[in-house]
Amino acid sequence: MSILDTLAATIEVRKGADPDSSWTARLLAKGPEKCAEKFGEEAVEAIIAAVKGDRENLTAEAADVLYHLLVMLAARDVALADVLAELERREGTSGIAEKVARKR
Repeated sequence: MSILDTLAATIEVRKGADPDSSWTARLLAKGPEKCAEKFGEEAVEAIIAAVKGDRENLTAEAADVLYHLLVMLAARDVALADVLAELERREGTSGIAEKVARKR
């Protein structure tokens, strides 16, 4: 089991937790829209770190992005396994070919 699998499982457990006892539960209690907003904020912070060439901060912000992505997915009941399966399906396919296939 990867750290992402472990984190996704922890987030699932926290869905039912008291929002006063868990940051994840608090975020999920605010709804999918707030979870998406937080993901966007963290993504922007990662972009800024990347543009600045700040490797240490980019590493930390990338971890935040992954966490908030998993929270956003959980808020909409999308399993990490489904996302990973989609990545596996795309493996070996040119990004250009994959984009063309999506337009059909």
